[in-house]
Amino acid sequence: MTDRTPADLRRQIEQTRHRLGVTVEELAVRADLRGRTRARAADLMDRAGAVGVQLRSTASMAGYRIQKRANRAGHTVQGRAGRAGHVIQEHAGRAGHTVRNTAARAGHGAQGRAVHARRTGHGLRGAASRAGGAAQSVPAPVRAPVRFAQRYPRPAVVVGAAVAALVAAGAIGRNRARSGVKPR
Repeated sequence: MTDRTPADLRRQIEQTRHRLGVTVEELAVRADLRGRTRARAADLMDRAGAVGVQLRSTASMAGYRIQKRANRAGHTVQGRAGRAGHVIQEHAGRAGHTVRNTAARAGHGAQGRAVHARRTGHGLRGAASRAGGAAQSVPAPVRAPVRFAQRYPRPAVVVGAAVAALVAAGAIGRNRARSGVKPR
């Protein structure tokens, strides 16, 4: 160590100064928080800009794909709804024809029954009016039902048939009782 020459010492001092200068510069850079923060912020802004562009591009492509799929789905639904509408319309048309034909047949049947009832009703009214004179000769308890039958001939037919059956049964029973025949 003592063998050093002044030139060696000067060179060693220069190297040490140079190393100290580099170290001081590094320390200055590290100590410059404002500058480091600005550099970091600029770097982050560049990255955010790139990510934003990438996100906008991705969102645009996704929107285009979704719009395309929705368009296809809309056309599919529209086609199916159209076909279903045609099928329903066809079924409704057939059902309408069936109902119209059934109603026409029922109407014709009802019309025929009404004509028959009118004819029968006229016959009943005639018989009731012919029996009207006979109502005066009927005993007092039976006069009210006979008059009712004259006013309302259709229900009177049912009631009259029932009364006739009772009278006939009573008459037959009396005749048997007089003749001595035992009921079966």
